[in-house]
Amino acid sequence: MITTKDIDNPLIKFVLHLGDNALIMGHRNSEWCGHGPILEQDIALTNIALDQVGQARNFYQYAAELISETNGEQLTEDSLAYLRDSWDFKNCLLAELPNGDWAQTILKQFIVSAYQYHLYQALANNQNEQLAAIASKSLKELNYHLRWSSDWVLRLGDGTTESKKRMEDAIAILWSYTNEWIDFADYEMIILGDSHHSIQQDWKAKIKSVFDEAGLMIPVDGWMQKGGKVGNHTEHLGYILTDMQFLQRAYPNAEW
Repeated sequence: MITTKDIDNPLIKFVLHLGDNALIMGHRNSEWCGHGPILEQDIALTNIALDQVGQARNFYQYAAELISETNGEQLTEDSLAYLRDSWDFKNCLLAELPNGDWAQTILKQFIVSAYQYHLYQALANNQNEQLAAIASKSLKELNYHLRWSSDWVLRLGDGTTESKKRMEDAIAILWSYTNEWIDFADYEMIILGDSHHSIQQDWKAKIKSVFDEAGLMIPVDGWMQKGGKVGNHTEHLGYILTDMQFLQRAYPNAEW
């Protein structure tokens, strides 16, 4: 098994965090393949999942290079995806929660897309050329993810009585997991610098704008969940990794 929990390099932690968020979100969204409410949206969400897995691969490739340069351990993106345990993952807790119904999936994707879009805009101007290149390459995809999920929040929130209730229920279930995205860990602050302020403000403004247009209320701030960024996860991540990593663990180093 590969362990990265004790790595102190803030850049490696940050890159793993980005890769883990993308991978776990992509895995969750892939669970909708063949189960979407209509064929067109089934395909749309499946394509978003593919985008997210592709982003994860880019971040894991970079993290593997950084780890190899730091301690000489030769890793690949597959090593980081398939050979780490849950406590080594740094994704936010919201990413690993079960999909629930369509409204919960849409709200989750909107929350994450709004954050990632503004984060990657900041990273596109980062002094680290590799981070800037990955972020710039991903922005076109994220622009679509944000537009698609925003449209669905509006469609459900400003739709029928049933669809509005579903969105309100989704907010009640998921909202306590949203603040972790903009409650930046130490390693994030080091890499992002002062840009973290604008990311927070832009994320909040986007959420408020779409919620207002959809006739949805932002809950009064209360207890907020956290821990994923430092490896403290819900039981749900363990089940995801059991499914995702089974083949590699059952047949180590298998090649197609």
